[in-house]
Amino acid sequence: MAKGRVVRISGPVVEAEGLPEAKMAEVVRVGKDRLIGEIVEVRGERVVIQVYEETTGVGLDDVVEATGEPLSVELGPGLIGSIYDGIQRPLDLIASISGDFIGRGMAPEALDREKKWSFKPLTAVGEMVEGGDILGTLQESPLIEHKIMVPPDTKGKLTSIFEGEFCIEEVVAVVEDEEGMEREITMLQKWPVRVPRPYKEKKPVSEPMITGQRILDTLFPIAKGGAGCVPGPFGSGKTVVQHQLAKWADADIIVYVGCGERGNEMCQVLKEFPELVDPNTGRPLMERTILVANTSNMPFAAREASVYTGITIAEYYRDMGYNVALMADSTSRWAEALREISGRLEEMPGEEGYPAYLASRIAGFYERAGKVLTLGKGERYGTLTVMGAVSPPGGDLSEPTSQATLRTVKVFWSLDSELAYKRHFPAINWLRAYSLYLDNVEDWWKKHTGQDWKEKRAMAMRILQEEAELTDIVKLVGVESLSPKDRFTLDVARSLREDFLYQNAFHEIDTYTSARKQYMLLKLVLFYAEAGFEALSKGADIEKMLKLEVKEDIAKARLVKEEEVFEVYKSIVKKINEQFSQLIEGKLEIKEDIFENNPNLLYRKPLNQKGGDA
Repeated sequence: MAKGRVVRISGPVVEAEGLPEAKMAEVVRVGKDRLIGEIVEVRGERVVIQVYEETTGVGLDDVVEATGEPLSVELGPGLIGSIYDGIQRPLDLIASISGDFIGRGMAPEALDREKKWSFKPLTAVGEMVEGGDILGTLQESPLIEHKIMVPPDTKGKLTSIFEGEFCIEEVVAVVEDEEGMEREITMLQKWPVRVPRPYKEKKPVSEPMITGQRILDTLFPIAKGGAGCVPGPFGSGKTVVQHQLAKWADADIIVYVGCGERGNEMCQVLKEFPELVDPNTGRPLMERTILVANTSNMPFAAREASVYTGITIAEYYRDMGYNVALMADSTSRWAEALREISGRLEEMPGEEGYPAYLASRIAGFYERAGKVLTLGKGERYGTLTVMGAVSPPGGDLSEPTSQATLRTVKVFWSLDSELAYKRHFPAINWLRAYSLYLDNVEDWWKKHTGQDWKEKRAMAMRILQEEAELTDIVKLVGVESLSPKDRFTLDVARSLREDFLYQNAFHEIDTYTSARKQYMLLKLVLFYAEAGFEALSKGADIEKMLKLEVKEDIAKARLVKEEEVFEVYKSIVKKINEQFSQLIEGKLEIKEDIFENNPNLLYRKPLNQKGGDA
């Protein structure tokens, strides 16, 4: 192991000499405490090291040891349910050793070397295998079957495979390549975090990720394999939105990266997630979740690595054929870490002091999302959906991190401080937000909800846009000066905002809404709109229309239990028809039978934390 010496120190950036064979991105150990660092620049005979820990106590001429390996993550059984820091050190194990704070230079192994796993082969001796092929499986958690894959760089004839109880470093198979060399395969793999894991082909996305949040799924959907961002000023609800996505998104695996967030928020995640119940199975949510925590008081250099650690783990499960969702909260803190490190490296600053390569780093991160045809024989598809929070100073979306993110992602969930102050959550501004996946997911929504899904969504957006225009007029001349049609448009828009878009994350029923219920609730509100416009055309009194009793039933519709939705909503539609008909002393011509009780109208029944019905 080559050794050099420290010649310069600038915060977490250390320069060393005496390492002639050092390589970019190589991991080194610095000083007597053997602090973990990574080579980020080679300057002739000197190397520049980014240290992932506090460098207090490091002095000139201290020893620097090269490891010969890049910054990598350990991939294998035992990841599910784990809580790591930004460079994949297991925080629960560290807490048992050093207490509440991470000891200097501590680098315990990320995966348990002693635990036995029951491995069941799916291949036989004599078969030809290649990178990505599944050799066998084991039950990593009650929810997740872990698939042991042939490493991407391995190809040949399977000469041995074993069944039974093994530790992750024990040999479970042997492959002989074309040159007659044998390679032993264990359940443990290592992969450099800055190198995307390979796949055969990236495919177009076609299925939405149902999050249970009505404004996200119905108005601005994200596809499985897509990339989206949640920008917003302080206090607008970014973290709550990210928590809701982590709890309710219909992904097989959740990877949550807390990147530079406040310690109390991350503490809430670490405390709350183990108590949550998976809505599909009734099992603890942590049985399909991996947490990467790098709080604002932890070394910012490790913050820069944390998002790569999280996304590499996510790619590993994607390669097994799972749907994986990664939440990064927040990428602005990551960009700030890049800026500080860049300054220490004395690089030429770009806009607002950020490094010139900020945009390419952000693009490189989000581009690792996608639906892919994985390596290996046959057709196995996996998806990785990336959703990042952005925290622009003062909510200024023109700043570099926000702009670089918007150039890459296709979903923009813009949070609005004014909506948050009005206690409207999720505080997503429907006039600024957008999704470029509407055409991709349209067929799925038509199949699983109704053929008119896109038309209903467009109608809702049109009404909300008209409300914004009418509100400016009302501020000048008052609501009484508007025409009856415009006044009723405002009333419908209010119903869309308060009865459909508003959602209480802490209400046992309202916290999650299935795709079926979202579609039916939207149709219910828009049926009220269509009935009202027809009644107006037949001479109904606008004052009486605005006082109809059925409006209270519509307001409570979002709190109806999933299994009761069909019958309750049908009764509300009937009331709407009857009450508007009374106003015109005749019968409305609008079709009343607007819901189909069809098995394709899928819904997922949410469970409370004890596993019972919500």
